[in-house]
Amino acid sequence: MPELLEIFWRTHDPTTLNRQGADVGTQYRSIILYHDSEQKELSEKIMKELDNSGSWDSPIVTQIEKFEKFYTAENYHQDYYKLNPNNGYCAYVIAPKIDKFKKVFKTYLKN
Repeated sequence: MPELLEIFWRTHDPTTLNRQGADVGTQYRSIILYHDSEQKELSEKIMKELDNSGSWDSPIVTQIEKFEKFYTAENYHQDYYKLNPNNGYCAYVIAPKIDKFKKVFKTYLKN
């Protein structure tokens, strides 16, 4: 799980409150939903370490909250990036994150 948390924080801007690209609102917040106290403690520990590392100019604002219920996205959101790679949001927000992941975390990719 530590690796997954690092990937999570390093592939988006965890210092921007309620925002992804030009989209603003709480639905765009950086959030970790934990299932048990071990996940919560690990998330808080790693977030504090990263926040103190100076990797970002601003403090991390990622929320860490208990998982309560999962809501499946509407059909038009399913495989959105795969089906709409030329969409502005996909090209300017998602693609750079995927490129960064492939560059920084290539050891986690399947061939």
